[in-house]
Amino acid sequence: MLRFSLCRLLSGLMVAAMLCILPARLAAELVWTPQTGWRLEGGVAAGLTGSEGRNALDLMNKARTAEEHGNRLTAIHAYAKVAKKFPNSIYTPEALFRIAHLRFERKQYIHAFESYQQVVGRYPNTKRFSEIIGEQYRISAMLVDGARPRIWGLFPGLEARNRGIEFFEYILVNAPYGDYAPLALMNIARGHLMMKDTEEAIGALDRMINSYPQSLLAPDAYLRIAQANQSLVQGPAYDQASTQEAITYYEDFMILYPNDMKIAEAAKGLDAMKKLLAESKMNMADFYFYKRDNYVAAKVFYNEAITAYPDSEVAKLARVRLAAVEAKASGKPVEPATKKKKRFWLF
Repeated sequence: MLRFSLCRLLSGLMVAAMLCILPARLAAELVWTPQTGWRLEGGVAAGLTGSEGRNALDLMNKARTAEEHGNRLTAIHAYAKVAKKFPNSIYTPEALFRIAHLRFERKQYIHAFESYQQVVGRYPNTKRFSEIIGEQYRISAMLVDGARPRIWGLFPGLEARNRGIEFFEYILVNAPYGDYAPLALMNIARGHLMMKDTEEAIGALDRMINSYPQSLLAPDAYLRIAQANQSLVQGPAYDQASTQEAITYYEDFMILYPNDMKIAEAAKGLDAMKKLLAESKMNMADFYFYKRDNYVAAKVFYNEAITAYPDSEVAKLARVRLAAVEAKASGKPVEPATKKKKRFWLF
């Protein structure tokens, strides 16, 4: 019995290997027309023998007939039988694709995506690969935008933005070098921002910049990651890690894309962040100067305020206070600024 099973296994593997090395022109193609129904055109039909092939074809035609008459649920059940009974046949990838299509029409978006995923997961060489990735992208975007999948295809369920984000991650795994990959990351970031998960959005944008630096979406990713970091800034009295990150990305954007249409928007954001960082340094310097009489620390932070934004009003004030610190540290009295004498002109 064991020998018999082993022989069958080896025979199956040999047949599969032979089919894999057959030229593409010898592969059978599944075609449907209203006049003839499903039929195989040319080549070798892998995984089919005699009555099994006829039974699979009959089920496929019953399913498509039901589909054409608007009986989606009946069609789904028939296609599901094909996938279950004939998993290695040429009909199964098409059956799973039709199931996904029908579930999408019934607004069962999550189940539709999962059915498409079965096709690309089990049959990555399917000729419908690009089409399926496009459909998966459409479903993911709809979910992120707030589409409500229907329960049993009848009753609207809850929004599922988190599932949309999860599905975009599947697209990245399915086609990491495809056209949809950068778009998927941008939409992952968008979804996280909509759900107030700013840190996760920043992570997705960072992946976009590092993984697809040549993408047309890269400039937008730089600007959005700068703005996302800016949104985390609480004010000059708090930690400035996000401020410094925002400054870095604004500067990178302006250096890398000086002719971008949004350069003025980036400059405005950079100005705000530099000013806030300088104010933060001023707060620290004032604390050490006025509250602790620590002139060394005060000088350091006043200088950092000047360095953070040299041409700002904050920097001007920092220079005045720095002079006061140096005077006090040397023991000299701080002289008030002298007023200019008024001049009278006689005409």
